[in-house]
Amino acid sequence: MRDLFTPPAPVLTVSQLNQRVRALLENQFELQWVGGELSGVKKASSGHWYFCLKDANAQVECAMFARRAQFLDFRPEDGLRVEVRARVTLYEDRGKYQLVVEEIRKAGLGTLYEAFEKLKAKLEAEGLFAAERKRELPAFPRAIGIVTSPQAAALRDVLTTLKRRASMVPVILYPAQVQGEGAAAQVARAIATAGARGECDVLIVGRGGGSLEDLWAFNEEVVARAIAASPIPVISGVGHETDFTIADFVADVRAATPTAAAVAASPDREALCDAVAALRRRLVRDARRGLDLRAQRLDGLARRLLTPSQRLGRDRERLGELARRLRRAVDVPALRRDLERVARHLAHLDPTQVLGRGYSIVRDPDGHVRSSSAGLARGSELDITFAEGAAGVTVRDRR
Repeated sequence: MRDLFTPPAPVLTVSQLNQRVRALLENQFELQWVGGELSGVKKASSGHWYFCLKDANAQVECAMFARRAQFLDFRPEDGLRVEVRARVTLYEDRGKYQLVVEEIRKAGLGTLYEAFEKLKAKLEAEGLFAAERKRELPAFPRAIGIVTSPQAAALRDVLTTLKRRASMVPVILYPAQVQGEGAAAQVARAIATAGARGECDVLIVGRGGGSLEDLWAFNEEVVARAIAASPIPVISGVGHETDFTIADFVADVRAATPTAAAVAASPDREALCDAVAALRRRLVRDARRGLDLRAQRLDGLARRLLTPSQRLGRDRERLGELARRLRRAVDVPALRRDLERVARHLAHLDPTQVLGRGYSIVRDPDGHVRSSSAGLARGSELDITFAEGAAGVTVRDRR
């Protein structure tokens, strides 16, 4: 019998219960690799994949959403044994426990991944991935080498790209099997051959996309060592953008695709032509500007430059001016004599000279010169100027 003083336990809704169960599952399990056989594989129009993963005794529902499914490098099919990396959760709407898959690989690839990581760690510790080992690619290679299979579709893409970008650069193919048994040894041998011959300045090593097993030759140590030992800069162009191989880490440049590798290896002829045309226009413009400037300077110098006849004419004018100045200088004594003669003539008219001979000048009080006694009265005041000095007089009588 329930204690009347104990509050009743809360009643959960189904949604609340499923939310709690989902939280418990997701918190309990981290991302986990689970192996099994695919069954009931379906792809929705949304791009999501739904299937069961089962073994002999049990099965679990799985969902792989489109954002992750786009990276699949094979098509899931019923009966295929796989390993999925997934998180455990609950589909709340139906209360069904399920796996949400992040990644799928074919069964047995776990061993390959382990080998990949082990070799990667080993080579990295040796410094084969170090940035200071990476060499710059030549801007204008004499020839471009390619290590791949002559039957590879990627080869056609590379050749098409090289022809479009740099048809003037020779291309040398070093054929090698790029998939299957013995492929790694052939790729390594082709890389060594290219280095020994020294026919090219840059080497593309690669192939098109595929599964991890398809690309495995480029994860072999022998290929990594061959790339590291190559005297020629190496571009790795293996698979698609999402694919990474050991060759990518060792190579001087990693290209996302074989076509991208061709772009990295070759100069762009059209861009170079455009650059040359731009430089030509600049050169012509600068040359014309320089010619115009020098023409202006030449015109200025030409205006200052005289012909012999012009120089003689100028000298003649200058000589004439000097002659005139000389004549004027020579005429100065003659002018001085003339002035002295005129001065002597004028001296006879000088009043002081007349006064010196005993004459005098008589002025009335108004300053008028009196040359006659007419009009003078007894007692009139007069001023008399002599050759030396003057005197005032009073008229006593008039005659």
